[in-house]
Order: sequence, then structure tokens, then C-alpha cells
Amino acid sequence: MKFRTLRADEINVRIQSCNCYNDNKVCAIYLLYKDARCDMNILDESVGCFNWQKKYSRDNANCIVSIYDEDKKQWVEKEDTGTESFSEAEKGLASDSFKRACFNWGIGRELYTAPLIKVWLEEDEYYIKNQKTIPTLTLDVALINYDENKNIIKLILTDKKRKVRFEYDKEKEQLKKTVPQESKEKGFTKEQLENQYNEIKDELAKNGILITDEKVAEWIKKNAKVNEVEVSLLSKDEIKAVNSVMIHLLQQKKVRDK
Repeated sequence: MKFRTLRADEINVRIQSCNCYNDNKVCAIYLLYKDARCDMNILDESVGCFNWQKKYSRDNANCIVSIYDEDKKQWVEKEDTGTESFSEAEKGLASDSFKRACFNWGIGRELYTAPLIKVWLEEDEYYIKNQKTIPTLTLDVALINYDENKNIIKLILTDKKRKVRFEYDKEKEQLKKTVPQESKEKGFTKEQLENQYNEIKDELAKNGILITDEKVAEWIKKNAKVNEVEVSLLSKDEIKAVNSVMIHLLQQKKVRDK
């Protein structure tokens, strides 16, 4: 039995973790997930409401989802274990074990191919409680596309104002170099150098480094021998120097992460 991939409106987004950096920038990591209702709908749609069933054991910790095989004239079972939720522990445990059993059947398994979803938060999108940063930003899946192997290749997440907060395109990512390369062509315009600067800056941000961070900014000023890090205030030669230093910084980060 092969199940279709999930539509954008069937996928939910939740917070996984949140980090606050030295320059008071807050970054949240989000995860894609499906709920039990989605699994039920897809089972009804794919095999028919009379051709699947579920049963629990170990006080709802384990769930078995069975689908009737017409050719073999028998029920085929797949089982998994869940974990309790913070609210309604017993109900959450049953729901989680059911969803995990459905993953075993392949329903929603494509969500495991999602990229790292990292979103920078505005000041009014989080609050501090007991020295812990609590995000309040909620996101929706506006678009999701898959390849022939059910891998996610495009993903767009928006906030409640329908503003794009995260965008992923696997094809564009693959076209990019692992580390942005500094061009050695003499005819480079300042605009092209500024575009390169922004690309490297974005790559650094994806790796958890903001050039607005005070220590990083000082490091760039010192090594690129510039007075300002604001790119619009720099000359072409200075932007080249800054780009070169930023590439070196990114290479160091990637080496440390290996």
C-alpha cells in the first residue's frame, strides 16, 4: 500500500527550540508534524473506512494499525510506541502512538526530509519567563513540493499576516557552492559585490553567525582593515576584503562543525 504525500493544509508547524544570541537576536527552530486526524483521513481515503483498524496496549503506549490485504485475505499489522504530551497525558499518548504507527505505514514519512527550519524573531514575537525565551510566532505551510522519491524540495512558511518567514528550494541550494566563492574578476561592480556580501551574510546566519554580533563585527573590522561593517559605506576594495574575511569565517565554522 502506497500513500500519497501530505498537502500543505494537512501539515502543522510547532516550535522545537529557541536560542537568544549576545546581540539580543532571537532565533527559533520549527518542526513540521501531522495530527492523528490527518492520518485517519488518509487511511479512509486510501483503503476505505472499513479496511483499517487500530488497537492499543500497555495503557495506550503502543498502537497497532492494521490494514486488510484483499489479495492475502488477512489483516497486516504495524506497531509503534508513543510518548505522553504535556497536556492530557493519556489522550496525548494514544494519539502519539497512533501517529507513529501510521509513520510505519508511510503516512507522512516525507516530513522527515524537511530542512532545518530556522526563523529570526521580532521583539514582539517572543517573551521571557523564568529566564527562558518563549516564542509566540505561529507559522503555516503555504507551499510544499516533493520529488519522485517523496523528498521535500520546496517549502514556504508564512506567519498569520501571510508574510513569508521561511523559504527553502532544494534546487537553488544545490546550485550554491558549499562556501560562497570570492570572484577574482576585475570587472566586478559594487552592486555585484554587495549581492555577494548579502549571500555570504545569509550563509553565515544559517550557520548561527550574525555579522552584527559585536565580537564578529570587531573581528571583521580588524582582519578586513575597515572602519565600518555596513556594506553601503564601503568602497569596492573594502567590500572585497570584507567578503574574503567572511568566507574565511564561514570556512572556520564549517570545519569546527565537522
